[in-house]
Amino acid sequence: MRGVGSAVPGIGSDAAIRMYHVSKSYMAGTTALSDVSLELAKGEMVFLTGPSGAGKTTLLKLLFGAERPDEGQIVVLGRNIARLGESAIPPLRRRIGVVFQDFKLLSSRTVAENVALALHVTACSPQKARARVFAILKQLGLQHRRDHYPLALSGGEQQRVALARALVNEPEILLADEPTGNLDPDLTVDIMDLIAGTALRGTSVVVATHELELVKRYRKRTLRIEGGKLIEDVRPLGNAR
Repeated sequence: MRGVGSAVPGIGSDAAIRMYHVSKSYMAGTTALSDVSLELAKGEMVFLTGPSGAGKTTLLKLLFGAERPDEGQIVVLGRNIARLGESAIPPLRRRIGVVFQDFKLLSSRTVAENVALALHVTACSPQKARARVFAILKQLGLQHRRDHYPLALSGGEQQRVALARALVNEPEILLADEPTGNLDPDLTVDIMDLIAGTALRGTSVVVATHELELVKRYRKRTLRIEGGKLIEDVRPLGNAR
C-alpha cells in the first residue's frame, strides 16, 4: 500500500492519466474528492473501489472532462483537462470510451445505430463502421439484436450495448462505472474478460466497482476511495500491471 494521496512512482512518460492534488466539491459544501493524486500507465488496468458516495463516479467524470476540478491538475493523454477550452474537450473524448451506470442509450436509435455513434465523428467510412459495429456486437453476443431498440432489451443487454459503444472506436482509455451491475455471474465474467483484454492491447482501463469478487479474480491494481480521499493503492505481488 502506498501513502494516501501519493503519486505512483516510475511511470513517467508512459502515463495515460495523471492527477495532482485534485479536489472537487459540489453545492452545499459537499466534498466529492479531496487532494487525490495518482498515475495510470498506458495499458494498465485498475479497479476503483469504495462505498457509495465515496467519489468514484466523480473521479471518472473528471477524467472524461464532464466535470472540472476545483483544485489540482488532471493530465489525460497529454492534455491538461483544467486548461482545455470547451472546443478541445470533444476531440479528447473521442479517444476515451465510457460506460455509464445509466447506459445513456438513445431510445429512438437501434442497437447498431447507438453503437455506431462513436464512429460518426471520426473519419471511419460507412462500410468500415458497419463492419466494426457488427464485430463488436458479435463479440458481446448481441448481433441478433442489432436492429432492435433499447427499450426492447433487458437491462443486461442494454449494458452490453453501452459497452459495445465504448469499445467500438478502440479507445486509448476506457472508463467503466459499474459495468457488470445488471449482469448474471457468467456474463459478468465474459464482460470483464473482454474489458481486461482491451488493456492487454494497450488501452488504459479504470473500472469502478463494488464487486470485490471481481477485484480478487482479476488481481489488478486497486484504488480505494473513502470520503473523497484515496486511502489505498494496492498492486498485487507479481503483477506488473
